[in-house]
Amino acid sequence: MEERPVLWEPGELCGKSNIEKYRTWVNETRLKDFNNYEELWRWSVDELEEFWESILSYFRVITEGTYRNVLNTRKMPGNRWFEGLKLNYGENSLLLGSQEIMAVSRNEKGERREISRGNFLNTVGSIQSFLSDIGVVKGDRVASMLPNIPEAMEAMFATVSSGAVWSSSSPDFGSEAVIERFRQIDPKVLFVVEEYSYGGKTFRKDETIDRVVGNLPSLKAIVVVGRDGKHGKKTFSWENVSKDLKTPHFERVEFNDPLWILYSSGTTGPPKPIVQSHGGILLEHLKLLSLHYNMMRGKRFFWYTTTGWMMWNVLVSSITTGATAVLYDGSPGYPDLYGLWSMVEEEGINFFGTSAAYISSLIKEGIKVKGRYSLEKLEAIGSTGSPLSPEGFRYVYENVKKDVWLASISGGTDLCTAFLGGCICEPVREGELQCRNLGADIRSYDEEGNELINSVGELVIVKPMPSMPIYLWKDDGKKLLETYFSKYPGVWRHGDWIILTERGSAIILGRSDSTLKRKGIRIGTAEIYNVLDGIPEVKDSIIIGVELPGGDYYMPLFVVADEKDFQSLREKISRKIREELSARHVPDDIIRVSQVPKTINGKKMEVPLKKLFMGSPPEKAFNKGSMANPEAVDEFMEIATRLRKERGLT
Repeated sequence: MEERPVLWEPGELCGKSNIEKYRTWVNETRLKDFNNYEELWRWSVDELEEFWESILSYFRVITEGTYRNVLNTRKMPGNRWFEGLKLNYGENSLLLGSQEIMAVSRNEKGERREISRGNFLNTVGSIQSFLSDIGVVKGDRVASMLPNIPEAMEAMFATVSSGAVWSSSSPDFGSEAVIERFRQIDPKVLFVVEEYSYGGKTFRKDETIDRVVGNLPSLKAIVVVGRDGKHGKKTFSWENVSKDLKTPHFERVEFNDPLWILYSSGTTGPPKPIVQSHGGILLEHLKLLSLHYNMMRGKRFFWYTTTGWMMWNVLVSSITTGATAVLYDGSPGYPDLYGLWSMVEEEGINFFGTSAAYISSLIKEGIKVKGRYSLEKLEAIGSTGSPLSPEGFRYVYENVKKDVWLASISGGTDLCTAFLGGCICEPVREGELQCRNLGADIRSYDEEGNELINSVGELVIVKPMPSMPIYLWKDDGKKLLETYFSKYPGVWRHGDWIILTERGSAIILGRSDSTLKRKGIRIGTAEIYNVLDGIPEVKDSIIIGVELPGGDYYMPLFVVADEKDFQSLREKISRKIREELSARHVPDDIIRVSQVPKTINGKKMEVPLKKLFMGSPPEKAFNKGSMANPEAVDEFMEIATRLRKERGLT
């Protein structure tokens, strides 16, 4: 495979990094002789049990009891880790780190708060006492509709420190999206805000809250943060339940006991409630944030996220390393696209996390950060959510900062982590994810399960990881097996196309369940989007492929762009795709639309759109409760109806 250009080489940061300290420690304590990251990674997956035991030891995790074995079996699913060991994610997160400022909170109004370690712990203790008083015990569920503010973080730690189970939705979710998530888990307490701001506008949530509460008969209490509204006799104000400052206590639970419940995107059906464990998440996030993101005492970690995305859980876990978590509530584009970079400068953020879509928007708007801000303390930029295009890589180094470590990463809600991505001791190559993360035995498989190198295959994980779901809520195991292990028995199929290079780096080509397959050739949608990222007139896009009678194939591209001279833009798109990819990649139609259907977390809904064009009713093709813009379905339904007649779509 042709080598891609190197955009950044590790320098002094590598020598002083956490990953280097860990490698040295492993060599000394385990009598190894690892000289580089690749050798360390190979050991971490070949000697899986020894590796995860080393993470427990290296980070001095607070535990009690003894474990019979590190892992009961390597056969997936049904894995049990460190059976016999008790711990608490909250205790380790709040006590392992020793920072004085636990969190810094900013919003788009310009308001700023610093939360000291002492105040944070006392508030956690107070909320914990309230939960106990209303009868919340180990295993009960506590839910949230809070924005990315300190109160959400404090409520989460109060919940899990008590052994209860946390689950979160963002306040921008519609009532049906919240209900279909929380109705599955029967929460006892719900934390809410009655209004939130986004893009300079204020949104009231009173009616949404009332509908949600009316559909959750399990609720014993509703806690309102901010405005003190009433939603029945069970309503309490945050001010009252958090005023009696107390020292938190920590309920040590079994390593494999449930910590929190996350949700799949739910593009075609109800979101799957994914349950992860105290011990599994603790070890995975310590490894991820310390060894792969180089977080430690004195550093500031930021990721732009809402509380409904798994990256919020990663963000709040950063305090476990001693780093300070920087929270932001609001739009990343308000008052303009320079807003977040101004915050990076003012707060001295060391690790700035964002999405590929955000970087694409900076490119489209011609934003030049370099020269406007010095960003002296910024060491790393993380990107996830979708594949970052080569154009996005070049943009960061040309227009943000030349000497910055760019970690394009990939993972999933299913494991609440990234398993591909960042290593500060490896070079950054254009369009590539640097490495497979420690303990993550990532491979590329063909249809028959043969391993591939330097060619496109299914991303699979062939050995267990501690943060894999312990189960799906109320599932007897059948849905878990069907979702992740049905294609390759005993092997986790993640649902992405991947190229693993002989250097150990990776390229993600988009979701495998939305693959384009033209004339027998598989095309990852990310290949098309990478080209479109380099066309400023294209504001957004989505592409699908539909099988036609007789074995033909129809591949339309839908583009959000100005109406002016759209025919010229069509020609430009076709020419660029043909030149940069091949004639086979050129769409059959390029159709202008006003918006692209997306999930609440901003992911393009390619599979539901394909189902719509193949004749599925819109209510079966799309789960509107999981959409950021359900109104987009009507526009595409009109187009699909017309094209089915013209093209004979089945």
